[in-house]
Amino acid sequence: MLTKWISDIEFAYPLALVALLIIPIIIWDYVRTNNRVQASMMITTTQFLNKSNMKSLRTSLRHLPFGLRCLALLLIMIALARPQKKYSAQKLEGEGIDIVLCFDISGSMTARDLLPNRLEAAKEVAVNFVNNRPGDRIGITIFSNQSFTLCPLTLDHNTVLNQIQNIQSGYLQDEGTAIGSGLATSVDRLRAAASKSKVVVLLTDGVDFGGVIPPDIAKEMAKLYKIKVYTIGVGSENTVEEVVNGVTEKNKLEYNEGLLKELADFTGGQYFHANDKAALKKVYEGINLMEKSRVEVVTFNKFTDNYRGILIAGLIVLVIELVVRYAILRKFP
Repeated sequence: MLTKWISDIEFAYPLALVALLIIPIIIWDYVRTNNRVQASMMITTTQFLNKSNMKSLRTSLRHLPFGLRCLALLLIMIALARPQKKYSAQKLEGEGIDIVLCFDISGSMTARDLLPNRLEAAKEVAVNFVNNRPGDRIGITIFSNQSFTLCPLTLDHNTVLNQIQNIQSGYLQDEGTAIGSGLATSVDRLRAAASKSKVVVLLTDGVDFGGVIPPDIAKEMAKLYKIKVYTIGVGSENTVEEVVNGVTEKNKLEYNEGLLKELADFTGGQYFHANDKAALKKVYEGINLMEKSRVEVVTFNKFTDNYRGILIAGLIVLVIELVVRYAILRKFP
């Protein structure tokens, strides 16, 4: 708790803390003086002394007033530096971009030509993309044979990131790769948005089958509402070995970039091919450069004084020191 308090505290007059250096000097002088004035007496035996009475209460507490005085000085000097608790708030000013990340979660996205598989690699890189778009509203749609809005457009990027982590292949159960339906759902999320710039990032292997809305209709919808579609073709046509029921099988991976190029060109976007995680990362970096938000992050700082409690504590310790010194340990002539 003390560590957290210290980390949140700033001082309005930090130079006042230099005065704390006087406390070690006072302690050194007290120890030196105390050692000098202590008297000693030579005796031949100590058997006649009652050891239980040698250490009186007054003797035990003789250094207490000095310790209390040092503590009081410490607290008062810290209070004079005026400790404050800092609260920071950020406000976004300007114009961001509305972006929908559209994920293919069909069975083909579990192919391992990208490690650990296509979908997991896409999720990992998408997280970095979201973190680099602080002023943009971002939503998520997913599709296989059906399409579904997993997260509507929002500035709450923590929610977006959590939803990305929760994406799993087979979430929609019905198998298929309904690219048209996925794109149409994404367009529907964006069509009523007030932002001037609207973007769909469509991530799939491009092998379209199933669904009720063909890609041709979906791309017409995107162009009608002035929505750019950036398509990312994930994967390759390599042959990989997979273990199925304990048997190793060789399967040729499916990949179709023709459709993805067509969707991107028709809507004013761009097509990218990512055959490994490094290439996928560069794709998102490229989209970041092309679709820039005009957003300025303004930080507001608010300070709350915390010196009063410390000052009161210092004064209380000072009063206790005076009571101990002049009442309990009072010297009589």
